[in-house]
This record gives sequence, C-alpha cells and structure tokens, in this order.
Amino acid sequence: MIRVLTALAGSGFLIAATVLAQAADPIKLRVADSFPKGHFLVKLILEPWMEQVSKRTNNAVAFEHYPAQQLGKAADMLKLTQTGVADIGYVAPGYTSEKMPVSEAAMLPGAFEHACQGSLAYWKLARNGVIAQQDYTANNIRLLLAVTLPQYRIFTVKQPVKDVADVTGLKLRSTGGAQDLTLRAIGAVPVRMAAPDAYESLQRGTMDGLLFPLESVVAYGADKLVKYSTDGLGFGSFVVSYSISDAAWKKLSPEIQKAMIDVAEEIIPSACQQIQKADNDVKKSMEATGVRFETLQPEVNAKFKDLMRGVAKTWSTGLDARNKRGSDALKEFDAAVAAIPAK
Repeated sequence: MIRVLTALAGSGFLIAATVLAQAADPIKLRVADSFPKGHFLVKLILEPWMEQVSKRTNNAVAFEHYPAQQLGKAADMLKLTQTGVADIGYVAPGYTSEKMPVSEAAMLPGAFEHACQGSLAYWKLARNGVIAQQDYTANNIRLLLAVTLPQYRIFTVKQPVKDVADVTGLKLRSTGGAQDLTLRAIGAVPVRMAAPDAYESLQRGTMDGLLFPLESVVAYGADKLVKYSTDGLGFGSFVVSYSISDAAWKKLSPEIQKAMIDVAEEIIPSACQQIQKADNDVKKSMEATGVRFETLQPEVNAKFKDLMRGVAKTWSTGLDARNKRGSDALKEFDAAVAAIPAK
C-alpha cells in the first residue's frame, strides 16, 4: 500500500511538474503581413508592439512574424486570420472593402488633415462604433493596432499632373472601394491591386501611375520608376491595421489581452506623429533623386476639390442602400476627427 501511495505521489509530482512546465511555455502567435522586410511601418508600430507585449507579459507570448506575403496575399489576410492560418494578420480594410466597407470613412479624400487625426479617430471607432460593429464584430475579428497614412498623392511616370485635364484617362493604381470612386470622380481609370503588385504593373506600362502615400512609393521600389508627384492636395488615405480572430483572442488570458491593448494605446499617438513627419522627410529625399513635385495652383486645387466633393456622399448613400450604415459611419468618423486638433 505504501509503495502504491509512493508511486501515485511520484506520478502526481511528475504531472504537476509537467503542467508547470507547460504553463511556462510561451503562447506562440503567428503574425502575417504583406510589407517587405524592414518596412518603416513594421519597425514603427508592429515590432515595438510585439516587443512590449512580450516584455509586459514576462514573455508569456512569443510572436513569429511572417512578412512579405509569406503566409498569403494581402487581399487574403482577412480570411487567413479568420481561419487561423495567421493568429494576427495585417487585415487592411481597403483590400477587403466588400467585407469591411464602412472603414473606408477614414480613406475618403479630405477626411482629415494630419495622420494623427485619422489614426486616433479610427482607433476609437473601430473598437466602439458603427465601424466596430460592421467591419470587426461581423467578421469575427478584433482590432489590435491601427494607423491611417498621410493623404495620398498622384504619382506618374510620363507626364506631370498640373491640371484636371492631365488626369483624364490615366490608369492609376487603386485599392478599390472609396479610392475607385475618387479616381473616377476626377476622370482617371482605377486599376485595383495590392501595393506589392504595383511595381511590376508600373514597370510593364499597364498603369500610368499610382495613387499612393510617399513612404510606400519608396518601400515598394516605385521611386525608381515615377518621375512626378502632385503636392498640396490629398486624394484619400489608407488604414494600416493588424487584427486578431475572436477565436485566438478568447484563448488569451485577461492579462495578455490587457497588455496588447495598453501597448497599442501608447504606441499609436506617437507613431502617427512619426508617420506624418516621415512624409515630409521622404518628399525631400525623393526630390533629391530627381522626382518632381508639382504644387497644384489654387484654382486647380479648387477644381479637384469640387470634383471630389460628392465622393463621400456617393460612398455613404451607396452603402446605405445595402443596409451597411455608411452615413452613420461617416457622421461618427467626421465627429471624431473634428474632436482631434490637427497638429
């Protein structure tokens, strides 16, 4: 009997030791995106976030980062995250506008002046608001990180854009959705594609130019192809966001969940400032390599604004007709932006 008890006690010790060892093993989370290795947004928001979350949880979480579409295409990141191929994915609403339509309130032309206005407004509403309900809850994902990029410019290869007529008929890269509406409104022809595919299409001549943010032109090597850029007017923006599936989120302890949100709350306000500053720095470096920035004259600026004035209305009423509450999302986003001063 004593031997049996001793054996059981020994077994109990081994089981307990095994459980403790397993509890000490970090939770491994696969993080996937489409950015090239070393992209400034990864270094600015994702890498510091992963590092701080691991640190604050005493290494209870270990992240495995798969950049450059290693786990799948940019347009498939929502599905890859939902199905668990990636635990955390770069789910950009602009690449999946049919599933996440109301997020495009942050991508409309003139939606905000400073990157921090767009970033902080979106971060708030994508966790509590119409955007949260329709684009995240309905897709069984939860937002972990988000920033909006500075207003987009038109980049061209063969001729500068100095007036509205210069855009007419140009085939320009678009992410789809609201950007398609914007380009059509000014007379251009949108060519829908993800950022990693833009260089090859531009090189082959199947596109005349890009609707892009400055930093991405450099990150994807298109600065070696484009020769001209507009200046002084925004043609929309883009939401850069990382999300986790509800299934993966529910497996995390409350302490880990809190650490993830707390770190994001700290990183986003400073990251958006650096993103805006980077826009100015990249412009100077591109000018130094020969890219010409055409400042649109006031009367031309006014023409473009007039053409784009109806884009937000067309976008929102189109979603309303599909019971997607576009007008509600636009109203919420505009109010959130108005509460944040341009810096």
